[in-house]
Amino acid sequence: MKIGMVCYPTLGGSGVVATELGKWLAEMGHEVHFITYNTPVRLGSFRPNVFYHEVIISDYPLFDYPPYELVLTSKIVEVARDHKLDILHVHYAIPHASAGLMAKKILAEEGAALPLITTLHGTDITLLGKSPAFEPVISFCINKSDAVTAVSEDLKKDTYKLFGVNREMEVIPNFICPSNYDVSPNEEFRKQIAPKGQPIITHISNFRPVKRIIDVIDIYSLVLKKIDARLLLVGDGPERFAAELRCRELGIESKVTFLGKVINPIEILKVSDLFLLPSNTESFGLAALEAMASDVPVISSNAGGIPELNKSGVSGFLRNVGDVKGMAEDAIKILESPESLNSFKEGAKKHSENFRSELVLPKYLALYNKVLNGES
Repeated sequence: MKIGMVCYPTLGGSGVVATELGKWLAEMGHEVHFITYNTPVRLGSFRPNVFYHEVIISDYPLFDYPPYELVLTSKIVEVARDHKLDILHVHYAIPHASAGLMAKKILAEEGAALPLITTLHGTDITLLGKSPAFEPVISFCINKSDAVTAVSEDLKKDTYKLFGVNREMEVIPNFICPSNYDVSPNEEFRKQIAPKGQPIITHISNFRPVKRIIDVIDIYSLVLKKIDARLLLVGDGPERFAAELRCRELGIESKVTFLGKVINPIEILKVSDLFLLPSNTESFGLAALEAMASDVPVISSNAGGIPELNKSGVSGFLRNVGDVKGMAEDAIKILESPESLNSFKEGAKKHSENFRSELVLPKYLALYNKVLNGES
């Protein structure tokens, strides 16, 4: 099968999921063509059956903003023609599904069929969905795709609630590849962060307001009153300055390390003892799943699709959004003894196995075949 894969090539969950899916399909013997503006960060070096087609965005004097969607459409048509694609899988409704639909129409005029599968990851629904300006386009893209998947039941519910959707959608959750986590902790790195063997608490995000990075710091400051721990903050974004300022206000800046953006966070997670995710909303929470796969329990909010992932009392704990005190109490409960920490580490690892790639990825392949056989 020849598959076109359209995604954002960045560190976000959708790009990671699309890249890992493409790599797995290539290992299964399928031909995968990534179509995007940069090489996906998790793609790595050359791989058999994997091809990358760059969408080159030029500056046109006529336009205030480069017309990425139009250039992407043309590139999809070009790749589909030249490589005889069997199917196109796009991640995100805007601009990827809209570009895919336009490409599908162009190819249909030439007598070529290109079935379109759209995977919804969250931001395209939970953020863009709040703007009336995008509603007609997103609804049209979802309704006219040959098949649609969502990464959680909560996201599926939100899609029906926010848009004029009149079709079936299949939930296929995010996943982890267990072999990626079969690495030993970097003890030298751990000693640099926690020279006296202190527990390490970690948060990974794009530092946007929805991630509640200030809550992360406030939770840590409360934990610090009972347990001498260290905080690792991984990522970058608009809230970083406010986060650094909050650390200085609390007088804890010497115990907090800002690492910036990291392409592969597994090495960091492998030296961590606890992961914090107090977000306002998460359609799934891939960073939390990666933490669990690295033997790291999770303290999270109960927003969005997170309760479908984090099992309270087993892989960590869930609290209401903004319950800083409660999350700190749960963190202390996990970290207060080696026995408790080891129990939650084992629980997190075991629970993450419900999302391992060999259970999830065949669902995508089955969906491809269903669409190609006209059964969708």
